[in-house]
Amino acid sequence: MLPSPAESPVLLPKSRPPTLQTGPDSFILLLSAAIGVGTGLTIVLFRYLIRGIHYLAFEQAMGWIIAWGPWTLACVPILGGLLVGVVRILRPAGQSLHPLQTLLGAALSLGSGASLGPEGPSVELGGRWGNWLAKHLRVSQERQQVLQAAGVAAGLAAGFNAPISGAFLAFELLLGATFTGGAIPMILLAAVIAALIAQVGLGSQPAFGLPPYEMRSAWELPLYMGLGLVACVIALGFTAAVQQAEKLADFLPRRFALLFPALGGVVIGLVALRWPQALGVGYETIEAMLQDVHFPLPLLVTLLLVKLGLTVTSLGTGWMGGIFAPAMFLGATLGLAYGKLTALLLGTWIPIAAPPAYAMVGMAAFLAACVRTPLTAILLLFELTRNSWIILPLMAAVGISIWLAEFLQPQGGWSPLAHLQAPQSTSSLDTLTVKDVMGPVPPQVDEAQSLEAVARYMTQHHLGQVLITSAAGRLVGILTPQDLNRWLAESQGLPWSHIPVSQVCTSDVLTAYDDESLAQVMKHMYSRGLHQLPVLSHTTHSRVIGLLRWEDIDLARKLAQARLALNDGRPATPPVQPLSLSNTLVSE
Repeated sequence: MLPSPAESPVLLPKSRPPTLQTGPDSFILLLSAAIGVGTGLTIVLFRYLIRGIHYLAFEQAMGWIIAWGPWTLACVPILGGLLVGVVRILRPAGQSLHPLQTLLGAALSLGSGASLGPEGPSVELGGRWGNWLAKHLRVSQERQQVLQAAGVAAGLAAGFNAPISGAFLAFELLLGATFTGGAIPMILLAAVIAALIAQVGLGSQPAFGLPPYEMRSAWELPLYMGLGLVACVIALGFTAAVQQAEKLADFLPRRFALLFPALGGVVIGLVALRWPQALGVGYETIEAMLQDVHFPLPLLVTLLLVKLGLTVTSLGTGWMGGIFAPAMFLGATLGLAYGKLTALLLGTWIPIAAPPAYAMVGMAAFLAACVRTPLTAILLLFELTRNSWIILPLMAAVGISIWLAEFLQPQGGWSPLAHLQAPQSTSSLDTLTVKDVMGPVPPQVDEAQSLEAVARYMTQHHLGQVLITSAAGRLVGILTPQDLNRWLAESQGLPWSHIPVSQVCTSDVLTAYDDESLAQVMKHMYSRGLHQLPVLSHTTHSRVIGLLRWEDIDLARKLAQARLALNDGRPATPPVQPLSLSNTLVSE
């Protein structure tokens, strides 16, 4: 027998996340334009702050003390670290940095020589613009997500003068598969306006100038794919080190917040005395590599290791910035070394392009593996260089790099949105588990049922999904109308009554266990664009015992925050007796 349809919403499968129902009305388009203007002006101010601090530190101040000896170069990062520490200790306990603190701290870090990039703060500032507008205008949750995505797109568009890449970053990293056509004009409008303002304030020239390149031989394509594999392996190690460094910085006691950036400045300054090419954002060094300036192979290997260590040191000691620029530096260095070695070993047998071509491809492959945004990496390198010939090698190297990254490390890479995503604010839910919030079991049918019977059941009761379980109650998969349509296209007239539903259903379904931490499951759901998950139990042999919905999580979070506020931040007290609505809240 098939069950009666459940009253609660049914499961959404992993491969088909829900979509946002947001129409592009004029009000939201105006908000997107406001986000583009605000973000563009903020990024222009941010870049001028970086330039001003760099000028004061490395030209004015160094001009006064350079007579004491070359060692005085190390003083600049130390002083910069002290100022970054001052910004950090001004943060209220238990709260994130104010946007102005982020702006000033990142400008001090990058202007003083930190081995980081401006794109992370740019994306964060843009996302905060979107969040601020959404919060103060009290728009719906779906529109808030789209406005935040518009801010993220505007931040990268203005930061890199790359509006197409900014839009795709928002689609790939924040919205994923949850956007509809209504979100597209909002994000594109914000990205275009922010990029236009940045071009007026900072110039419209591409970030890197390139000599003309050409693909010398079809045999080079496997070489580019090999570069993608190498870049992926090194990028995964780099990402793991960066994530550990960020955790260290987040858990530093407040009394050390002033000291640690200065200690990081000591390391940065001392290393800069020997390898000044690795200091700061590194765009000048990348430009030199792409212009085929001579870099000996041993120096490239050294710079690769030094830049990786400086980036981890900068993040681990509390400096502020992103890893897009370091990732591109590392990718360019790796690619240039790979190109030189390839030409040395194979140049006598097959025509090989100049090593800078491999440097550019290495940048995209390394960045894609770090951030898991392959389309953004390809388009960003195209917009930064405005060179179209390299698209095919870029696609080949990025494709193999992202495939290997997902295979070796499926949980994901570094995210420039760590301070924006809702699941990061889970302190009020840390004590809750999935079973504290989950809802009732959704509709289920036995895997032995015929496809015809289950399809009729779904159509009669207007169900979007049905869980498929074994005779022992274990979850086998999920059947959706998309599965039925696929079967229609592939069955070639086979009778439905003889086909068990288990052969047609989607078997790759993400689940959660009832004893898992709610905060951790939230992050997993958010990263995959899921609104609901089936809940299993270890004690009942992995049977489905409930459904975890994002709406229930959001309600639990709001109630937990209210409970903390009522208790002045103390742990929650036992629940009080419920109020009588008829006697207390409703007047007769």
